[in-house]
Amino acid sequence: MLSASHVLRVQRVAVSRGKRALHDLVTLPDRKPIISHGTPGYSAVSGHVATVFGCTGFLGRYLVSKLGRMGTQVIVPYREEDEKRHLKPMGDLGQIVPMEWDIRNEDQIAECLRHSDIVYNLVGREYETKNFKYSDVHVTGAERIAKIASQAGVSRLVHVSHLNASTSSTSHFYRTKAEGEERVRDVFPSATIVRPGSMYGCEDKFLNNMASWPIWWKLNHGETKIRPVHVMDVAQALANLMPIPQIAGTLSLPGPSTLTMEYLLDLVSSVTYIPPSSAPVLPKSIALALAKVAQAPWWPLISPDEVERRYLDDVDVPGDWNAVGVVPDEIENHAITYLRRYRSAENFVRPVVLPARFS
Repeated sequence: MLSASHVLRVQRVAVSRGKRALHDLVTLPDRKPIISHGTPGYSAVSGHVATVFGCTGFLGRYLVSKLGRMGTQVIVPYREEDEKRHLKPMGDLGQIVPMEWDIRNEDQIAECLRHSDIVYNLVGREYETKNFKYSDVHVTGAERIAKIASQAGVSRLVHVSHLNASTSSTSHFYRTKAEGEERVRDVFPSATIVRPGSMYGCEDKFLNNMASWPIWWKLNHGETKIRPVHVMDVAQALANLMPIPQIAGTLSLPGPSTLTMEYLLDLVSSVTYIPPSSAPVLPKSIALALAKVAQAPWWPLISPDEVERRYLDDVDVPGDWNAVGVVPDEIENHAITYLRRYRSAENFVRPVVLPARFS
């Protein structure tokens, strides 16, 4: 039986949790007050409204989940009905708001962000199609979103680019990423540019692709250096930007270690217990020719620009993880989670023996 003092103490705790305090109030640069209330978590109300363009992509789903758990109302623009169904349970009732959009339709873009105090642009294209070239998405599309956000009076814009974005890169993908950054800064000077490295996770095209098509990762004899980063770490970093009034400039978010493709292929082989591929290393000219032929089917295979990127090392820049309050994790700690599916039945529960790190 509970004592009277214990009941009173429980009541006081319940009342105190329902009270609002000074830390529940945030004033944005445009003087708009953001007031949070409720116990922290899924059913809380952070007071923020966020639009996540590119929410149906690899990184987008994890960012929406992070924001939804913080009690943020999230506008999730989508192009196809089935692409956004999995996002609905990521927030409480009425907190995940799907809206149809097209990157070429300015009215739809304006409708998607007109109530938001922060806009995330995660839209990107790994390969070109007959409808969308790299410049259509990374340059023109990014500029259009930033321009409309500025005109609508949105307080903050977070534009996600790539760690290797450079106007002098031999990769068209990286060049358009860099040009898109410049266009965004021109129309939204206070935008936060985020440059993550190559991301891995459950539905990635990184570890999963290495397990399925190792021959395309042996290009350059596996000597290409890369700084892979966990998609959950990047999503948390982006979510942590929401309560911060403003961070103008560029944030680089590389992985904690620089690894060679050869080491990553050994890691995949060690985790999956699949012997290393005995296929020969393709010369670059042959790889490019095969990639051009691979453009004939309507489904995405490998593009010539992806082949070019397999020969480019990730840039050696310090990470800005401290600014977003995240400590990135090593890929070895998560590889088994995403690669166990490739094991045979007899090897499914065998322990992981990791390869030695290359110097």
